[in-house]
Amino acid sequence: QVQLVESGGGSVQAGGSLRLSCAASGYTSSSYCMGWFRQAPGKEREGVAGIYTGDGGTYYADSVKGRFTISQDNAKNTLYLQMNSLKPEDTAMYYCAAATADLQAAAQDSWRGCQYNYWGQGTQVTVSS
Repeated sequence: QVQLVESGGGSVQAGGSLRLSCAASGYTSSSYCMGWFRQAPGKEREGVAGIYTGDGGTYYADSVKGRFTISQDNAKNTLYLQMNSLKPEDTAMYYCAAATADLQAAAQDSWRGCQYNYWGQGTQVTVSS
C-alpha cells in the first residue's frame, strides 16, 4: 500500500504562488506515475500535472502549462507542485495520486497511460480576484 499526505494549500490572491507537497510512504517503489488532480465544486475531477517516476518525464493540462511545475524528490519521497500566476479558476481541492502496480487497489482515474489507484485526502487552494 501507499499513503499520500498533501500539504501547502491555502488562500492567495490572483497572480500569487503556492507550492503543494505530497509526502508518500509505504510501498512507494511500486509507483510508476505520480500526479496532481483537482476538483472544483460542481465540476469533474481533472488531471493537472503528472510525472513518470522512471524517467522523470512530465505532462500537464493545457490550462496550467507554463504556470505549474511538477517535481519529485526521491530522497524525501515527496512530490511537489509549484503553482505560479494563479488564477481564480485554479480554485479547487487538489489531490496527490499514485499509479502503482498493486493489483489489489482499483484505479480511480487514468491519465496519460497511468492508472491512479492511491489518493491523498486533498488540500484546498483558493484564489481570489
